[in-house]
Amino acid sequence: MPELPEVETVRRGLAPAMEGQVIARAEVNRPDLRWPFPERMAERLTGQRVGLLRRRSKYILADLASGETLLVHLGMSGRMLVSGDPLGQFQHNHPAPEKHDHVVLHMGNGARITFNDPRRFGAMDLLPTAGAETHKLLASLGPEPLGNDFHEAHLVAALKGRNTPIKSALLDQRIVAGLGNIYVCEALYRAGIHPARKAGRISTTRIAGLVPIIREVLADAITAGGSSLKDFRQADGELGYFQHSFDVYGREGQPCRRPGCDGAIGRIVQSGRSSFYCPRCQR
Repeated sequence: MPELPEVETVRRGLAPAMEGQVIARAEVNRPDLRWPFPERMAERLTGQRVGLLRRRSKYILADLASGETLLVHLGMSGRMLVSGDPLGQFQHNHPAPEKHDHVVLHMGNGARITFNDPRRFGAMDLLPTAGAETHKLLASLGPEPLGNDFHEAHLVAALKGRNTPIKSALLDQRIVAGLGNIYVCEALYRAGIHPARKAGRISTTRIAGLVPIIREVLADAITAGGSSLKDFRQADGELGYFQHSFDVYGREGQPCRRPGCDGAIGRIVQSGRSSFYCPRCQR
C-alpha cells in the first residue's frame, strides 16, 4: 500500500493539472470502491473549481469552491494518472479507457485525471472543508512527520512507558501519521534501533534522534518519486525509484551496507508484517 512519500509524490504530480482549474465533467463509473461513493458525487464535482490540493497522512484532499473537499485514498492498487495536460508535463494524448477506470475528472484546461483501481481497495468521499479534520478517517491521526507538530518532545512523550515494540509504535497512526512498513524499517536501520525493542525502554536520546532520521528518510523517498514495488505509479505514469536505495527492506540475507559491518540483513514477522533489520547494527 502506498505510504506517505508515494501519496505526496502523486499530490505534487496532480497539483499543476488541478489547482485553480475547473472540473468540467466528473465521470463516476461504478457505485463504490472500498465503500459506497457519496450521493450524487459526479454532480457535486462537476463545475467545481479546485483550490488547494493537500495531503493528510496517506490521503489526498482537494478543496473545492463549493465548500466541500474531495478525499482520495489510493488503497492497495489505486492510481491517479494525468493525461492531456496543456502544460506539457504529462503525456499529451489521453489513453484509451480501461476496465478499472472508476472515476474520471475531465478538467477545463484539457487535462484528464483518471482514478484506476483494479482491486478496489481505494476510497473517495466528499466532506465539508470546514472541520475536515473531524472526518472519521482523519480525526484520530497524529502529527505529520514532516510538520512542525512532530518534534522530539512529542515522540518522547508518546512513547514513554509503552511496552509495544518500537516498530509497532511508529506504525500507530495516532502517534505519527503516514508512516508505513517500508519507511519505518529504513528509519530504524539508520537509527541503529532493533525493531523488536520495547519503545518504553529505549533512551530518550535515541527516541529524540528518530525524529530527524524519519524526516530524512521520507525526504529522500519523496525526492526519488517514492517506491514502486507492485502497483504504484506517479501521476505521469512513471515508476518511483527509492526501492533501489533500500538499506534493509526486502534485502533479507544480503550484506549490511553500513561501513565496517559484516552482518547480513535479517527478517522477523511483527503483527503479520515483515520487519527487515541488521542484527549486528541494530540494538
